[in-house]
Amino acid sequence: MQTQSPPPLPMKKSTTWWQRNWKWFVPTVLGSVALFAGFIVLIVTIVFGMMKSSDAYKEALAMTQADPYVQEALGYPIEEGLLVMGNINVNGSSGHADLAIPVSGPEGNGTIYVVASKSAGQWAILRLVVDIKATNERIDLMADKLDYED
Repeated sequence: MQTQSPPPLPMKKSTTWWQRNWKWFVPTVLGSVALFAGFIVLIVTIVFGMMKSSDAYKEALAMTQADPYVQEALGYPIEEGLLVMGNINVNGSSGHADLAIPVSGPEGNGTIYVVASKSAGQWAILRLVVDIKATNERIDLMADKLDYED
């Protein structure tokens, strides 16, 4: 009498690294990418927030919004844009600012170019020009100020 041996055990399917680990790997990579993107957004927000909170920025924007020539060209109200370009350097009570501020109104948009200097804790705007994009017009807001000082 012959004894039958039991049937062979089924072979385990060989699995790849990806098949074994994708369930934790995908969320980890996506989470890392989201964390990195969030960090970049945070840095950009802080930098633009610091530029927009400077007195040079606020003064230039207020002067532009109050100017009748700019109001005529862009309409009213004049709103500031999101992406301020340029730089601000402050060292104690002195500093320098060179900014390009996008603005828009109901009738068009443009860019404010401002150069300002800080001395003894006070900002002085040296140059303030608004470029109107639709007409390529350039409005110099400091021209009137210089005429009155002479």
